[in-house]
Amino acid sequence: MSLLVKICGLRDKRHVADAVEAGAGALGFVFAESPRKVTPEIARSISDIVPSTVKRVAVMMHPANEEWQDLLQSFEPDVLQTDAEDFDDLEIPKSVERWPVFREGRSKPDTPGTYVYEGSKSGRGQTVDWSAAAELARFGRMVLAGGLSAKNVATAIQTVRPFGVDVSSAVESAPGQKDSRLIREFIVAARAAERKL
Repeated sequence: MSLLVKICGLRDKRHVADAVEAGAGALGFVFAESPRKVTPEIARSISDIVPSTVKRVAVMMHPANEEWQDLLQSFEPDVLQTDAEDFDDLEIPKSVERWPVFREGRSKPDTPGTYVYEGSKSGRGQTVDWSAAAELARFGRMVLAGGLSAKNVATAIQTVRPFGVDVSSAVESAPGQKDSRLIREFIVAARAAERKL
């Protein structure tokens, strides 16, 4: 199974197209407070070019069920990504995948499915302890996030052996401003590391 590469925090159609062309398997659209936040309407309009083979991920943080239902209707994401404990209070149709977020030093993954593992705060470029993450990566399908870049993603992949990798701030020229060249460089580096496994 090939490594999943997720580019997160997209706000512009050009960068969505570049990420798809470069080989991203998932694209994250942020609906939590962040320099990368978009409205459901913008997310829908910039992702209408995304093929069905690429997952469109709604990234939320402690949403109320009403907020999630509004997003579900207007954006129709393939995946919901939010903190693990949030899922207890949300009505999620079977058509939408669940990617719970587990944060370093808090609860540990207990799911056989896909999950995101990252630092205590999202979107801050915090690297997790990769040795500890490697132990956890034996359970389920870990998408490793936090502080990954084109320079360190190969080491992260070799150390942790995750199901996927997730990047946001390291493919930006400024907070919230994606850079097409950095997106391509990250995906190329991740794919090169995957071939060496």
